[in-house]
Amino acid sequence: MLALATLGFAINFWAWALLSPLGPQFKDTLLLSSFEQSLLVAVPVVVGSLGRIPVGALTDRFGGRVMFPLVSAATAAPVLFLGLAGHSSLTALLVGGFFLGIGGTSFAVGVPFVSAWFPPERRGLVIGIFGAGMGGTAISALTTVQLVDVHGMANPFLITAAALAVYAVLAAVVLRDAPGRTAPNEPLGHRLAATARLGITWQAGALYAVAFGGYVAFSVYLPTYLKTGYGLGQADAATRMAGFVLLAVAMRPVGGWLSDRVGPTPVLGTAMAVVVVGAAVQAATPSLAPVGSIAFLAMAAALGAGSGATFALVALLSPANKVGSVTGMVGAAGGLGGFIPPLVMGTIYGATASYALGLALLAVVALAALAYTVTGVRRVAARPAAPDTEPAPVR
Repeated sequence: MLALATLGFAINFWAWALLSPLGPQFKDTLLLSSFEQSLLVAVPVVVGSLGRIPVGALTDRFGGRVMFPLVSAATAAPVLFLGLAGHSSLTALLVGGFFLGIGGTSFAVGVPFVSAWFPPERRGLVIGIFGAGMGGTAISALTTVQLVDVHGMANPFLITAAALAVYAVLAAVVLRDAPGRTAPNEPLGHRLAATARLGITWQAGALYAVAFGGYVAFSVYLPTYLKTGYGLGQADAATRMAGFVLLAVAMRPVGGWLSDRVGPTPVLGTAMAVVVVGAAVQAATPSLAPVGSIAFLAMAAALGAGSGATFALVALLSPANKVGSVTGMVGAAGGLGGFIPPLVMGTIYGATASYALGLALLAVVALAALAYTVTGVRRVAARPAAPDTEPAPVR
């Protein structure tokens, strides 16, 4: 079940990230401004983020066996639209990108689905392994531009739509919810309101907005940054972005595994400290070889580990019947954290012809997250779980 869920997450994230590697090409062919290009790659992010809130709550109610095939099938439609007819104008791309955001909601399906299969002391690692499915963005980075160059614009979209359709059928036939799963009976609105009153929702959401938000922001904007700021070719920039993504993906289960052993707070504190240093170094726009590359790779590792540690905290402190709802809200915060930076970076570059201020702002935000981690979050994580925040029973 863990392997199938991770596969589904990767395929949906592959679809979710299809527009990012093509951003520089659309800017040239459609004569987009820096802000319009940033908006194009950010729209799927914000839709996928906000959509996690209802999708997470629906997963609590109906289970991953129902929601995984549904989300995958629904994502295939905008992928086909973008490949066949939706890439000829900015308006069409924005419409297709809006519905492409459905693929990003798959995260809120998978976390409650896989966590229900494992005891609490293993959930940090398990959710980290599932979270490695965000490497689907690397598939997009490594293949999309090359497929377009060789076979035309429609090709990567058609291949991805076929993969989504096959997975939707496979999931409908094979996936099973964990034995003993209890579905909540209260209305959706009541469950979301109750989830919003939980402290862990806001604490983890704030941290995830920085950790996963930083990852998403770089994964969608790094090709543009490298092409504009360093003059790299589109294929070279996309390949380097894939390296960033793969390292972050590899570190996510490591962050979860370490959290199972030493606790989420030390892992989160270390990750945020590394991001502070890396962003401050990169704000000076050093040469890519070696200083810039080291700074970006260090941030990739830290953001991946921090993302894994955040959901180890969620698994530790969330009520058993609200894991999906908490995941949806925390995941939404993370996605929104990735929506804003590309817009800010595009606006800053358009006004100053430099990305330095944007990276300096990242360092300041990560520093604030570090301070919050070693104060408020550490106190909460050290407290015994209250009755309404007990983790799910071992199955």
